[in-house]
Amino acid sequence: MDWYLGVLKQYAVFKGRARRKEYWFFILFNLIASLLLTLVDFMTGSLDAELGMGLLSGLYSLAILIPSLAVTVRRLHDTGRTGWWLLVGLIPLIGAIVLLVFMLLDSQPNDNEYGANPKGVAA
Repeated sequence: MDWYLGVLKQYAVFKGRARRKEYWFFILFNLIASLLLTLVDFMTGSLDAELGMGLLSGLYSLAILIPSLAVTVRRLHDTGRTGWWLLVGLIPLIGAIVLLVFMLLDSQPNDNEYGANPKGVAA
């Protein structure tokens, strides 16, 4: 849970680097929160079947959009890529696969142009 809150504390910080652990724990807790809020929307009757989203899950999605983009850009920085690589996700299917591979790659072992290694030591 600390990884999730840590990302939220850096709400719109697009500079620096984010470890794989930080990124994937944020994604995990984000997924769990989204599923729970969708369930609450379903039980309260505010779920729109066409959108697949209700009032609470929609508000949550809007609130978490900027932190999600920021941690993804920092994760790209950690692999030595510019945040503009995020735009490759706009390419159907191929873009998502490329981004998934980038998110799974290990950190660059030393400092790079985006900052010091977040692991603290050279791997």
